[in-house]
Amino acid sequence: MDHALAFSPDYATARQRIRTAAEHARWEQQALALGLDDLTIDVVWRGPKNAKRVLVVSSGLHGIEGYLGSAIQQTFLAGHMAEQELPEDVAIVFLHALNPYGFAHLRRVNEDNVDLNRNFLGKGESFTGSPPMYADLDSFFNPKSPPRAPWTTFPRALWLIARHGLGSLKETLPVGQYEFPKGLFFGGHAPSKTQELLDEHLPTWLGDAEQVVHIDFHTGLGPRATYKLFVNREANDPAVDDVKRWFGNDVVEAWDPAATSYTIRGGLGTWLAERFPDARYDELTAEFGTRNVVQIVEALRSENRAHHWGKPGSAASRAASNRMMQAFAPIDGGWRRDCVEQGIGIVRQALAALLETP
Repeated sequence: MDHALAFSPDYATARQRIRTAAEHARWEQQALALGLDDLTIDVVWRGPKNAKRVLVVSSGLHGIEGYLGSAIQQTFLAGHMAEQELPEDVAIVFLHALNPYGFAHLRRVNEDNVDLNRNFLGKGESFTGSPPMYADLDSFFNPKSPPRAPWTTFPRALWLIARHGLGSLKETLPVGQYEFPKGLFFGGHAPSKTQELLDEHLPTWLGDAEQVVHIDFHTGLGPRATYKLFVNREANDPAVDDVKRWFGNDVVEAWDPAATSYTIRGGLGTWLAERFPDARYDELTAEFGTRNVVQIVEALRSENRAHHWGKPGSAASRAASNRMMQAFAPIDGGWRRDCVEQGIGIVRQALAALLETP
């Protein structure tokens, strides 16, 4: 099978395909409705709900990035591993399209312009504040005007990098902010509907778990058609050594300000570890590279302008959506094929890690 064909043309097709694949594989299903149009987070699983060891595979936390994660989930369900014999205490749970609005509308954020991976604040944290430099940069990253051609953005972006340094910008723009509702990387003013649904329903599958390995698929960071697994742990945490043994030292990266990743507020992994304190919860963000960082930021900036200040259906708005696809779900058979194959390999490694634990 050509794995590039596992990519769906849109959210509705992806949802139908995951449901059909789950039915054919004889996995159980549940649709969690957002109460917005006909949008759902679809959960498919195999194994007991009181399993001690659970593999979780999630897609679409960042909306449009769900194209790849959905393709990986569908391919797994269609393969022989979907019917692999499992010990009685092991379960597999797929969470499909955690942000169905963004998936359906080619946005990275939800219906309230919330970046869901900045919305999962921990106990005692408030939905307030922003990095010190964000207010100074907001007028550039979130201009109140329709989008223009990308070449008008690149010179200014390169000037900002030269002036502030890429490290300073990494500590400012993507960290998460809670003061500019129409801005990039807005974390919201309250828990999102996705967070509420996960808080309500995840204990059904994870409440008795002692070990969870969770792969959350994303796109847009790193060299094209390669991946990194970002571990939600400090680099000196002994558990990181286990993860490197499971997946390979060269692809695993713990939090390190000098490396590819960046520290964020309100990340899903931190919330999950806090939500299930009795389990060893290894949440890994699988990031697949697409384009360089300036092109990614330009696509986000352009799409955000089009959504808030552009004319729906205009040539500029369509161009902005096309740049989002190029940035997060490239229509490139080679990229799609390679990334699905690598993604399936990650899921297999995660399952093997669970099965090696008695």
